[in-house]
Amino acid sequence: MSTSTTLYGGAAHRRVTILDLRAAKERGEKWAMLTSYEQMTAAIFDEAGIPVLLVGDSAGNNFLGEENTIPVTVDELIPLTRAVVRGSQRALVVADLPFGSYESSPEQALATSTRFFKEAGAMAVKLEGAHVATVEKLTAAGIPVMGHLGLTPQSLHQLGGYRVQGRTDGDAILEAALALEKAGAFAIVLELVPADLASRISKALTVPTIGIGAGSDCDAQVLVWTDMAGLTANPPKLAKAYRNLRRELLDAAQEFAVEVRNGKFPTERETFH
Repeated sequence: MSTSTTLYGGAAHRRVTILDLRAAKERGEKWAMLTSYEQMTAAIFDEAGIPVLLVGDSAGNNFLGEENTIPVTVDELIPLTRAVVRGSQRALVVADLPFGSYESSPEQALATSTRFFKEAGAMAVKLEGAHVATVEKLTAAGIPVMGHLGLTPQSLHQLGGYRVQGRTDGDAILEAALALEKAGAFAIVLELVPADLASRISKALTVPTIGIGAGSDCDAQVLVWTDMAGLTANPPKLAKAYRNLRRELLDAAQEFAVEVRNGKFPTERETFH
């Protein structure tokens, strides 16, 4: 890797910024985003050159044992965000605003976002839905905002489950994306929308789109890291496992247990005198 620039255009001695991401779109340069919930994966993904790490409310069903993202609280996500910030050196760290922490008013969203910035060191926040006035409020206060349209998991009960969005109301999603961009959003996640719609939106916006189950024409792609690494037992269709970490961890744990039962661990190498 160059000593002067990262793969995604940011200087090697500093964090990736929202300006770097906009410049990458102008160059036609695609980039990857991964979720991270603690310092170990943050350090690994940062070393791998992942420019944006999302401390997602997906921690609920991937880290905290919840059925979905709805029960996740601000108090649960703040220490996770703090750990990701501490574990990384160059990635832009984005904190998800969990359900119930921003919908009431732009003022509520500002108070929540301020906590993530002051208590965890977040560099941006993400929120679901077309909350245009809220995006305006946050950006005016100096808080970069990533939007999220299409399937918005916090609204899964209203949407009737994890279903593709935009097959019949694509124009409405496009209009929402344009409105979020005008309000100041620096990027917009498009989740589970038809590929042709995601392509239309990506071409219409000057800010990057981040796809998840939205085809290859988005400016960036995001995956939940446990899906990407093959740790998830039953991953969604939109995911691709690049390794089988679940199998590796299972084999390692079983091998450890067998060696303990057979008296083969610890050996002299792991013993002190």
